[in-house]
Amino acid sequence: MSVLKQPKPASADSRKTTARLPPLMLYTPEKVAEHTPCTMHLNVLPQELACRLFYTMMGLSVDWKPNKWWLFDRVVESPHVTSFFARKDIGDASKLYEVAAMSWYNGRKRDPPATFPEPMEEACRIVEKVVNDELAKRKRYPLEWGGDAGWKANVAASNRYAGGKDGVGWHSDQLNNLGPYPTIASLSLGVRRNFGLREVIPSDEKKTRQPRTFYISLPHNSLTIMHASCQERFKHSIPQQSSIDIYKPAFPPESGEKIQEYNSRINITFRFYRPDFACDRNPVCKCGLPMILRPDMKNRVDDKVNKYWWTCYAGAQNDGKGCDLWQVMDMEKEGRGPLVGDLSRAK
Repeated sequence: MSVLKQPKPASADSRKTTARLPPLMLYTPEKVAEHTPCTMHLNVLPQELACRLFYTMMGLSVDWKPNKWWLFDRVVESPHVTSFFARKDIGDASKLYEVAAMSWYNGRKRDPPATFPEPMEEACRIVEKVVNDELAKRKRYPLEWGGDAGWKANVAASNRYAGGKDGVGWHSDQLNNLGPYPTIASLSLGVRRNFGLREVIPSDEKKTRQPRTFYISLPHNSLTIMHASCQERFKHSIPQQSSIDIYKPAFPPESGEKIQEYNSRINITFRFYRPDFACDRNPVCKCGLPMILRPDMKNRVDDKVNKYWWTCYAGAQNDGKGCDLWQVMDMEKEGRGPLVGDLSRAK
């Protein structure tokens, strides 16, 4: 009878839920830093360089392709086009290029990436200084890369969003080559678009607080740095917009053509691919493909993620079928580092 007995009605207190928070638009660097693990830097490049880089990437983007993967028994593709670039002439970047660190994405083997065009290289040197100046001010996490050279961008993922209907849904970046707690510098050129951030609430806090969505308005020639913990705590997106402004460059193309108006946004995300997470050092699943690295976002403590999983991702390209293999990352056994903190804390 104790099993069949009707449960007691829930008390008023137990039925209480935390209020949903409305989305918050962030327009200034101060508000971005206050509410998110990001910093925004306006007019980061000289205007002439920003225009020249925009023209260069727009010209290259005619050959870019959307990403494709299997999802729920069908092939889907991203509503924007993308391409990857690698930097061949600095330190560990040459090694990463040689082992084709960028040749796998979403479970699919890619052709070796193109090298940085000259305006991207100029911009990268400026971006590196801004990022390293910021890192000198910020709290560091034990699992971050601890090499002496600082943050060096050796790869860049470039995207073109043409018109307001192009975008990308909620996601966090794959950490296979970035490693835990990466820093990613995202440069925006062209049309102003919104950048969304939404925290993943830990499982033990779901009853006490709700996630909030933040939108950062990104103008031309602005740099958004996603600092360490952003990929572990937040998902991000570029939402579709019913209306957008038109971008008119301040300088004409070097070819001497007349200045045109554009409805596209070029996004270049400069990244540091860690030597200790190069593709040839990462585990392979039963399908014979490189595994991807995911953080345990829902069970973090004090905003720190201490557990990561290597998982099979072959299903993204293999007709939706994979081996479902997964394993906990062990930094010490896998020989990762050097790290900012003590390696024993990485278990």
